[in-house]
Amino acid sequence: MLKNGKLKLPDKLGGLVSGFDDKEMKNGGSDPVLESGEELEIMEPNGIELGHKENVYEFDDLVNDTDVDNEDAFRTRKRPDKDGSGQVSVMEVIAADEKRSDVEYELSQKEINLEKLRRIASMGLPDGGGLRATAWKLLLGYLSPSHDLWEKELTENRQKYAMLKEELLLSPSEYTRVKEDAMISAELSGEHDDAGPLKRQGISHGDHPLSIVKASAWHHYFKHTEIAEQIDRDLLRTHPDMKFFSGESSFSKKNREAMRKILLLFAKLNPAIRYVQGMNEVLAPIFYVFSTDTDEQNAVNAEADSFSCFVRLLSDSVDHFCQQLDNSPVGILSTLSRLAELLKENDEELWKHLEFTTKVKPQFYAFRWITLLLTQEFNFQSILRIWDSLLSNPFGIQDMLLRICCAMLLCMKSRLLSGDFAANLRLLQHYPDINIEHLLRVAQDLSADTSSYSLSL
Repeated sequence: MLKNGKLKLPDKLGGLVSGFDDKEMKNGGSDPVLESGEELEIMEPNGIELGHKENVYEFDDLVNDTDVDNEDAFRTRKRPDKDGSGQVSVMEVIAADEKRSDVEYELSQKEINLEKLRRIASMGLPDGGGLRATAWKLLLGYLSPSHDLWEKELTENRQKYAMLKEELLLSPSEYTRVKEDAMISAELSGEHDDAGPLKRQGISHGDHPLSIVKASAWHHYFKHTEIAEQIDRDLLRTHPDMKFFSGESSFSKKNREAMRKILLLFAKLNPAIRYVQGMNEVLAPIFYVFSTDTDEQNAVNAEADSFSCFVRLLSDSVDHFCQQLDNSPVGILSTLSRLAELLKENDEELWKHLEFTTKVKPQFYAFRWITLLLTQEFNFQSILRIWDSLLSNPFGIQDMLLRICCAMLLCMKSRLLSGDFAANLRLLQHYPDINIEHLLRVAQDLSADTSSYSLSL
């Protein structure tokens, strides 16, 4: 599957699914490089206040301070509550209505103008109405620009996903029972003319749950048990403040079960990568957006569509999850170096302070930013807004992601220049609330050709 450090992107279901069109899994893939639950250590803030009253910082009117702790820096960041929504002006309401009309118009065209859609999406897609779900599918290449092909493409991809689940997620006995039921149904409906008794396609005597034979179907089934347990643990921690993901309601349990199937199927189809802790956070925005589509048929098939788009999304950054490629030109260390270089080109003073004075390297804070696509740094609505810009960037997700990461540093320039190693590390590992639109404007205005960057308020 990994070829020259890159993944071959098959048609339709995209990048990381090896042999998607084949009915049988090929066992010749490379050995797993990453063990589940060990690769990404997730961060959690606790509760010591970052004192900054004595200093005058840039963007104080744009940033809200959060309480952080100096214990266990590398844990999952608790997302702040949804932004306190003040009074909405009439102009903002009018602008939102105009944006919604623009998106609806573009998505109603027989041939979608992707350039126009990207331009609109980069300014933020409207919530509700299924517009973001359809736009994301187009931006990720899951739907083609030709509106007439959508029904056929969706039907084919959803059927393929159902086949994959049947073949790879069912236990061998369940799979055999399904096949037998299908045979009986076909016989009763007269589809087969063979005379004589029905043929049972049972599991061979040498293949049973206690079999230690590596070729055993049961052996393959049980070897993913540990991964499934890690996925279950991570899903219980996914956005605990949202009833969509968290809690014991049948609704949240159903959503977690769907996400579990997606992540486990991904792990089985990609033995060189498998499941890496944190992938649940990357899947969450996609599954939420697709599940809340107002089109009932699309919402019902959110699991299948989310799997396909999750695969496509990760195909742009999967090398970051592969430890063997860490020191290669496509690995995570190379990407972190690109971030440092981008900061140097746009603000050499801040770059020198972080790199040499305080020695706060990108590895200490940006590893999580980049691998998890900023899903741990902001509240959920802000994540959706940021992803509109990530997915709509004509130069690719990684390009915009690095711009946003660089902008996050620039927007904290005064604090970082006045801070030491410990203070700066706490600040960047527990990024404060910020005006997201301003952050994205700073990111968009960055230039790789300039050696200095002047922030305008």
